[in-house]
Amino acid sequence: MKSDKQNIRHLSLPALQEYFSTIGEKPFRAKQVHEWLWQRHATSFEAMTNLSKQLRSTLEANFTLPALRVDTTQHSTDGTIKSRFRLHDGHLVEGVLIPTENRQTACVSSQVGCSLSCKFCATGYMDRKRNLDFDEIYDEVALLNQQSLEASGKKLSNIVYMGMGEPLLNYKHVLQSIERITAADGLAMSPRRITVSTAGVAKMIRQLGDDKVRFNLALSLHAANDKKRSEIMPINDTNNLKVLIEALNYFYKATQSQITFEYILFQNFNDSLKDADELIHVYRQVPADLINIIEYNPIDNARFQQPDEDAVAKFMDYLGRHRVNARLRRSRGKDIDAACGQLANKG
Repeated sequence: MKSDKQNIRHLSLPALQEYFSTIGEKPFRAKQVHEWLWQRHATSFEAMTNLSKQLRSTLEANFTLPALRVDTTQHSTDGTIKSRFRLHDGHLVEGVLIPTENRQTACVSSQVGCSLSCKFCATGYMDRKRNLDFDEIYDEVALLNQQSLEASGKKLSNIVYMGMGEPLLNYKHVLQSIERITAADGLAMSPRRITVSTAGVAKMIRQLGDDKVRFNLALSLHAANDKKRSEIMPINDTNNLKVLIEALNYFYKATQSQITFEYILFQNFNDSLKDADELIHVYRQVPADLINIIEYNPIDNARFQQPDEDAVAKFMDYLGRHRVNARLRRSRGKDIDAACGQLANKG
């Protein structure tokens, strides 16, 4: 049965102050509760130990605090940690902590499942159940930050919205979550250390420009002509390369934020030198900072295979000789299905 009580984290600080005023409490109580919710990451009213027992009971009676819980955790041999999170309604999403020598990166989900059906992505074979609320996304980041501190003594240095779901189809809550993550009374992370990845929703890329966002944007390209891209990414039928290039230029002009292309190499599909030429042609039309060339991670339902090392080397060399800023990204966490395109709540 659905509760008619309001999620307390959906109240702003002024709204909390107004509530405490109506029940005859001092305004500073609102700041205490706000700090527990966002900086100390309390997952229950009982945990708010500097409030009286009576006040905690009042909050419990009037509000909900539906925090994420870690359902299962898997550790890769390379140090990657994948967590399956249980939402208050029983749905599951996955998040990944990717540690390297210089970075602690959290990869977070924005939807339960996905509606875009990309042919190479495990999440694309799941139905989209619902969007995550901004506080649920914030919980993912806070829990992954906690794992990072426990594993290495280091806080998160970067966040990528590259987990389950299409972030720009959950636009409002994704932006609200980033607002909380970057707030001084949140996790106080620089927006320049946050990257939102999209399969290419041109209208919402333009909206990011209108909203003057300060975080980085990554486009999942994966094929540099419309015929091939539509074959593996049905969204390309309504958001083709010409439309996306225009939207990316609009976004950059409005924000000056960094743009990255993501390009997974598939054997005998997009790994030829002709494909590299087409990729260069798209790259030259956008002020992109970088192309991440990504190792393909096989999944159960897809027909794709990894190219051999020689084909990868030739592709990278060709891009280099044409002065393209490209980086080969080796996948992390493959042994626990935590790598790019593998998230599917296997647990």
